Amino acid sequence: MLYSKEIIKHFKNPKNLGKIKNADGIGKVGNPLCGDVMELSFKIGKNKKKQEVIKDIKFETMGCAVAIANTSLLTIMVKGRTIKQALEITKQDLMEKLGQPLPAIKIHCSLLAIDALYEAIYNYLKKGQEKIPEKLEKIHQKIGKENKEIGERY
Repeated sequence: MLYSKEIIKHFKNPKNLGKIKNADGIGKVGNPLCGDVMELSFKIGKNKKKQEVIKDIKFETMGCAVAIANTSLLTIMVKGRTIKQALEITKQDLMEKLGQPLPAIKIHCSLLAIDALYEAIYNYLKKGQEKIPEKLEKIHQKIGKENKEIGERY
């Protein structure tokens, strides 16, 4: 089998599809040349402990089965977490949840979901004029640089 059962499950029945109106955070990433483009949006609310958490999260992905499946899975992993907890989710965490190792050519699409999440969190913190963690600032700059290079090249 080329893909794990987890990938097939989320591809055939993706969770949290769509766009959130008046989202608190929006992250857009991708490479239109390879066909993988995604947007992730979320709303912040309070949990029972009165902590701010990601209450709702949705995504739109134009891409392959892996890109759709991993973004669906990521939204489930993130829902109900604080921003700090969401930032602790790594690309490796997501790849492990997806199951068997991905073919090398598909690793790129599995990493875009995390980048979309980081960009949405960056957008949320920036709008609220909150302090951006150094790690997140570096990731944001890297994503911006890649997008600029792609735009200039093509």
